[in-house]
Amino acid sequence: MTSELLNSQRQMLALIQSGLHYTKEPFERDRYEKLEQILLEQMATTTNTKVADLTAALTQDQGYITPKVDVRALIVKNQQILMVQDKPTGEWSLPGGFADVGYTPTENIIREVFEETGLQVTVQGLLDIFDTAKRTDIPQPFQYYKMVFACQPVAGHFAENIETGQIAYFALDKLPALSLNRTTKEQLTTLMARKTAITVE
Repeated sequence: MTSELLNSQRQMLALIQSGLHYTKEPFERDRYEKLEQILLEQMATTTNTKVADLTAALTQDQGYITPKVDVRALIVKNQQILMVQDKPTGEWSLPGGFADVGYTPTENIIREVFEETGLQVTVQGLLDIFDTAKRTDIPQPFQYYKMVFACQPVAGHFAENIETGQIAYFALDKLPALSLNRTTKEQLTTLMARKTAITVE
């Protein structure tokens, strides 16, 4: 029920935000803004998120509202997966983050990997796209398309930075504490199977 409710709330929020962007009528704008406030309060309860955080996130979107895009890299060595440790939380995930405007998806992942790990990589191909709206374990207020690319390091070395405390390779059966909003064991299992199939072919 929670996932169905949250999906309906996301759809309503997108309609409201699009209405706010396109309307020129002040009374309609006022009604949209009141509806938005009511909906944000409901979504805050559904996702255990602060209304202020949701409101701040909305200010970054303009125009017709679409899902956000997250890019991640699967880098494998000796059947172990390269993970990065988030400095603030100490949790681990695949390297990557939000796609920036002005770059292609592959340019975005090359940039993200370098910023977080210091490694220069080539992109071998897109392995999978995960839709966070399909997840029921952790309700998230916004919908993300998580694009995961198979990458191969060609140069570079790790240097501690503002995002990443350390990097390391882990086997699927010996994973560290994961940042589950970013990466799950189920996703990693799917990705490793896809990478193996591509390698074999």
